[in-house]
Amino acid sequence: MPGNAPRRPRRAAAPPQYVLTEETPVYVISVAAELSGLHPQTLRQYDRLGLVSPDRTAGRGRRYSARDIQQLREVQRLSQDEGINLAGIKRIIELENQVAALQARITELADSLDSAAAALQQREAAVHASYRRDLVPYQPPTPQSSALVVWRPKR
Repeated sequence: MPGNAPRRPRRAAAPPQYVLTEETPVYVISVAAELSGLHPQTLRQYDRLGLVSPDRTAGRGRRYSARDIQQLREVQRLSQDEGINLAGIKRIIELENQVAALQARITELADSLDSAAAALQQREAAVHASYRRDLVPYQPPTPQSSALVVWRPKR
């Protein structure tokens, strides 16, 4: 057709970028069991007890992350090597999570405190800068001499 420019071929939309982190749930239970060296039924039991709680898919299937695999190995180590029962392991995990949360809160509060201190210093500097034009620096009075002067009239 006259006046129509040739069409450029459409580029396919770039697929969404998936970022795999330690927290990304990607492993099904059979792979997680193999990676952790445990039986799938053991993983289900740990999930029921709340020791390691994987994410769930829409169909309720379990998906384990690399962090979950590390935690499964740690639970197994504490149970087998240290002889700690599962209730004790659950308490240890809860306390470790609580410590991590408190450390994060401390960092958050320290950052907030640093920001507030910096803002206060800026305000203080602004106030002092405005005073320098209006006020004269204070100079303490010179101390009076305590010398004794004796006066003798001339004869």
